[in-house]
Amino acid sequence: MLDGRPFRIISGALHYFRVHPDCWADRIEKARLMGLNTIETYVPWSLHSPRPGTFDTTGILDLARFLREVAAAGLYAIVRPGPYICAELDNGGLPPWLLREEGMGVRRYEPKFMAAVTKYLQDVLEIVRPLQIDQGGPVLLVQVENEYGAFGDDQTYLKTLAQVIRNAGITVPLVTVDQPVDEMLTAGSLDGVLRTASFGSHAAERLAALRRHQPTGPLMCMEFWDGWFDYWGGRHHTTSAADAAAELDALLAAGASVNIYMFHGGTNFGLSNGANDKGVYRPTITSYDYDAPLDEAGHPTSKYHAFREVISKYAPVPDAVPAAAVPAPEFSVPLADPVGLLACPGGDWSDHATVPTLDELDARLAIFRTELRQGGPALLTFAEVRDRVQVFLDGAPVGILERERHERAIMLPHTRGRLELVVEDQGRVNYGPRIGEAKGLIGPVRLGTTELTGWSVCAVDLDRLPQLWQSAGPTPSAVGIGPTAWRTTIEADGKSDLFLRTDAWGKGFAWINGFCLGRYWRRGPQETLYVPAPLLVDGPNNLAVLELEALESPTADFSAGPWLGYTDL
Repeated sequence: MLDGRPFRIISGALHYFRVHPDCWADRIEKARLMGLNTIETYVPWSLHSPRPGTFDTTGILDLARFLREVAAAGLYAIVRPGPYICAELDNGGLPPWLLREEGMGVRRYEPKFMAAVTKYLQDVLEIVRPLQIDQGGPVLLVQVENEYGAFGDDQTYLKTLAQVIRNAGITVPLVTVDQPVDEMLTAGSLDGVLRTASFGSHAAERLAALRRHQPTGPLMCMEFWDGWFDYWGGRHHTTSAADAAAELDALLAAGASVNIYMFHGGTNFGLSNGANDKGVYRPTITSYDYDAPLDEAGHPTSKYHAFREVISKYAPVPDAVPAAAVPAPEFSVPLADPVGLLACPGGDWSDHATVPTLDELDARLAIFRTELRQGGPALLTFAEVRDRVQVFLDGAPVGILERERHERAIMLPHTRGRLELVVEDQGRVNYGPRIGEAKGLIGPVRLGTTELTGWSVCAVDLDRLPQLWQSAGPTPSAVGIGPTAWRTTIEADGKSDLFLRTDAWGKGFAWINGFCLGRYWRRGPQETLYVPAPLLVDGPNNLAVLELEALESPTADFSAGPWLGYTDL
């Protein structure tokens, strides 16, 4: 009920932290034009609080601005603050620092965890409280946890979370969401809290399962899965627009409310991508296009128009439709001023008896260095690699070990000289029991049967990498040998999106005007990085690239549109 009248929620997921803030209004308006009356978003604790004691709400994390823009479009909002959100986000949205403390319990009633969660929820809900619908704002639902029945059954934990939310001044209805399986609905639900479900097909069967656990009241699919995410080395996942529209039609015909996951997926900017590990580690790609009704760049797809037609059978839909995409500028510029990362890593060195984890270094990329004094060939072994290590002897590449291949050993051709290891965290697991695990080299590190000690370690500050040239001159002798930073200047009009091609590059990261666009990898499926127009200025713009392997050609090419890989259709 809304204002005493029946109200069906027809919502779409739009994560503010995956869309440039100057694009929020555009994406929200396109949701309205598709017939949606509500926008749903997760809240990522890990991004708002990258360090203990911080809660950042600037720029792309300005939740209050986002909710006000939803209201300005005449739409309502659903807020899902977790604390765990999954969302294919690094660590499922849980801050990595949280889980470093000894004895910290994850997603259960444990004093240390509950203290941290309570402070986080108070910070979030201080923003949400004045924007609730009963105070003239757009927020009409707030979610407790997220698919908790797939993880645990601690009712004390769930009840305490709900109470924390109420104590923070939230008066709108609370909801839970679980997959429509009896065991999960039982474990993840709370009496007095509206139960919802997550699914993408077989609406009648799924709603019947939900109704068994909620005999009265409205039925809602909180996550109507209309696409899927991609992982490096896989194919680009797509679903038939006609089939997805038919499933949406069946759901709405049953009288249920819906939140389309995703309406617009956006981008895993920076190093925010998560990963899955169900026996094989699979890091999620930078694009979160999700084959959604709006593509990664915010343009309507065939699914958009198919969904719009279905929604028009059940609710008013505006006459106007969004304009189709126009080609982006195509051009090429040479990359210049290479700086070898092994020679100038742009970070602080520290000494360690044994290898520290990346968590202990507070780093996502690090260089480990030690001197070998043995002589002949020997096997270098690790207890585990999380997630990738490049091995160098006296600056020459020896090989690469990868977690997804369960690789833990490599033969060194000789064991006298400087051993260097470039270690990368490719994204934390966001679902399942491996959430919160340590990253980096899991020791001991052995050469033959002897543990290697006496390490110098540099935590590479990727936030500062675009400023690397302020402290380092070009190192042309290092080109093509190990990780190398490059830069160039591109001309833009400040109005057009760009698509940076990466298919001729190896593996690495790219920045535009100091903003990290994300990761690239020739393994695919993704072969372009999306550059939103608001990141660009009219005139020269600075592009920086950190290539971990080698560039086939030191050139930055820009294409007319995205290429996210071959599909299953």
